[in-house]
Amino acid sequence: MKKIKFMLTAFRDGFQSVYGARVLSKDFLPAVEAAREAGITHFEAGGGAIFQSAFFYNNENAFDVMDKFRKAAGKDANLQTLARGVNVVGLDSQSSDIIKLHAQTFKKHGMTTIRNFDALNDVNNLIYSGKCIKEAGLKHEVSLAMMSLAPGWDKEGKVHTPEFYAQKLKEIIKAGIEFDSVVFKDASGTSTPATVRETIKLAKKILPPEAEVCFHTHETAGNGATCYLAAIEGGADRIDLSMSPASGGTCQTDIIVMWHALRGSDYTLDIDINKIIKAEEVFKDCMKDYFLPPEATAVEPMIPFAPMPGGALTANTQMMRDNGILDKYPEVFAAMGEAVRRGGFGTSVTPVSQFYFQQAFNNVMFGPWKKFAEGYGKMVLGYFGKTPVPPDPEIVKLAREQTGLPPTTKTVLEINDADPKKGIAPAKAKLATAGLPATDENIFIAAACGDKGIAFLKGEAKTSIRKIAKKTDAKSAHYTVIIGGERFAVSLEDSKATVNGTPYDVRVKEGIEAVQTSTKTASPAAAAGGNAAAAEVKSPLPGVVVRALLQDGAQVSAGQPILVVEAMKMETEIKAQTGGRISYKVKQGDQLQTGAVIAVIS
Repeated sequence: MKKIKFMLTAFRDGFQSVYGARVLSKDFLPAVEAAREAGITHFEAGGGAIFQSAFFYNNENAFDVMDKFRKAAGKDANLQTLARGVNVVGLDSQSSDIIKLHAQTFKKHGMTTIRNFDALNDVNNLIYSGKCIKEAGLKHEVSLAMMSLAPGWDKEGKVHTPEFYAQKLKEIIKAGIEFDSVVFKDASGTSTPATVRETIKLAKKILPPEAEVCFHTHETAGNGATCYLAAIEGGADRIDLSMSPASGGTCQTDIIVMWHALRGSDYTLDIDINKIIKAEEVFKDCMKDYFLPPEATAVEPMIPFAPMPGGALTANTQMMRDNGILDKYPEVFAAMGEAVRRGGFGTSVTPVSQFYFQQAFNNVMFGPWKKFAEGYGKMVLGYFGKTPVPPDPEIVKLAREQTGLPPTTKTVLEINDADPKKGIAPAKAKLATAGLPATDENIFIAAACGDKGIAFLKGEAKTSIRKIAKKTDAKSAHYTVIIGGERFAVSLEDSKATVNGTPYDVRVKEGIEAVQTSTKTASPAAAAGGNAAAAEVKSPLPGVVVRALLQDGAQVSAGQPILVVEAMKMETEIKAQTGGRISYKVKQGDQLQTGAVIAVIS
């Protein structure tokens, strides 16, 4: 009987795929200890979106979390992180010195293995990043990113086939990339069992017998366990599994489910199932206060028409829910397939999956191809590497016009190493300006997390965790609501609501549909301080205020950018429509709805 190894993904991919990576380490580390006691020795312990989210939402230092994870998992555990090739752990790509620093700092903080992938399967993006991983003394798990679209949607079946992946594996070997294992990573869970089986078989023929071949997928489209069985039949040595409540749906298949699926076969996970059940109970208790999005637990049969990774699906729906535009999700989802097809069929995995969703979002909110998401525009122009097939020429033309950038065939490292805004030197300058020490960790945080990383290091970050509000008695309800890191004490009783001590008359409908208040909205003239001639600047989209670009009271010219708003991980500059003296009506961290007055110019 062949033993099938597995890596537990619950505390990285599981968190990203269910909770948008917004989970505090103090809440989940007891579950890591329980998993260790159950006999699990291989954990996904960081990287991917988990790194940035620690700073952006959890108000924690990701390096500190790695240290704590190592202590909880034990000194002999294989702790694995996820890297995005030349992007390492950010949405933007990096220069050579930062890529090297990534491997060095992760090794320093207790990591054992780095899984390294490129969403475009451009081997040039894996060569130097893989070299840095090995030179740092880490194990390198090189990755081939998988995806599938429904028949007729995938360039007549000529892209993302077993032969395509086999050719890419040959290119990796030819490039001399040193690796310890190979993983075929299907972040959207859209590959068919037949494709998975044949891909693994081809890989086994290409690789030496001792090479470990792994497979990763999600249950999003309902095919997860079936594809894992197909991978095992094809010769896979290891698979990725998770634990409830971060399993199934948008996550990996549950360990217990896979144990059942293999019963009576020639394969085994070789686990003590009772210990695993106990560990899952501990994990469920750890996560009981966290909001579990309903879409995270469901199978979405339409995913093959718009391949969205589990981590992107729930992160995006949660952001749309936060911004009050979740009703737009079906339209955005429908628009995503076109973004994939016309963008060159890069695999829908971070950061490319986010580019696809951002462009689909813009196509719905602003009109088809009227506003290019920065990442999508740069991708079709070649700034993230070579796409599997050339993007639609019309889209390339529009992207060039809107971004002002010419198409390029240079490698990403060539571009970034020549960019004076990227690398260790500018990161050190940012730290110096902020009065912060230039440690290796701080340099990497400044480079990978930008202004938000600096804000965290200065102690200005806010905690934004989605937890379930709790009722305290039957006649009235008392909640603590956290929005944008700010806490609001809300009490509801009869037709009265009290928010931080201020009473309001309300009528509350069942669910979250409406709360109507008796308070009146100030008139435009009143909002302008009594000056009816003042011009209001309104937000064209929902989002969070990132920063003001001018001092309050400064003179502004028509067309001048005055504020940056973030929505769906995109930063959008808001410009003044007229000239005059500016008076801001919002501050950094404020949540905006479409049409909200952000400033008055008089």
